[in-house]
Amino acid sequence: MIIVQESDDWPEAFAPLGTPFHTTGPPIPVTAPRVRRGDVRAALLVLIHEGPRNGYQMIQDIAERSRGVWRPSPGSVYPALQQLEDEGLVSGGESGGSRTFQLTEQGREQAERLATGSAPWDEVARTVPEDRHELRLLWGALGEAFVHLTHTANDRQVAEAKKLLRQTRKSVFQILAED
Repeated sequence: MIIVQESDDWPEAFAPLGTPFHTTGPPIPVTAPRVRRGDVRAALLVLIHEGPRNGYQMIQDIAERSRGVWRPSPGSVYPALQQLEDEGLVSGGESGGSRTFQLTEQGREQAERLATGSAPWDEVARTVPEDRHELRLLWGALGEAFVHLTHTANDRQVAEAKKLLRQTRKSVFQILAED
């Protein structure tokens, strides 16, 4: 049984449901992708095996290939690249104002072994059910629309949006109350 407390205070009303993954709207429970130890490292080696890249390109490639499910942070990618370089698996050099990485011979051997299995971004993407992933994408699209609304809407549009959001919230809770 779900007990719903009516409240216009989003953070208080949603606090028991979990940590938000989106900061421009109300918190919602997260079906977070499960990234295992070594997934970042494996993904970087596989990508560099395809050709030299900088860290930003690798972050973008992983996000794109996982259909937006997994976007590793620079705080996980750059230390992993440094570790790979320290281990002699990749070498980095300046190119066009950014640090580009390529495989060493030892790195190529390891990347070829990794490339025979399932891609790390596919493994991570599979940890989020498809319907939950679509829900996350819809939430992001709503957040984008909300940002536009807050910057450009007139008073009438704001009033209509508030009415719609209140009704949508009630409708979602009605869905959750169903058996």
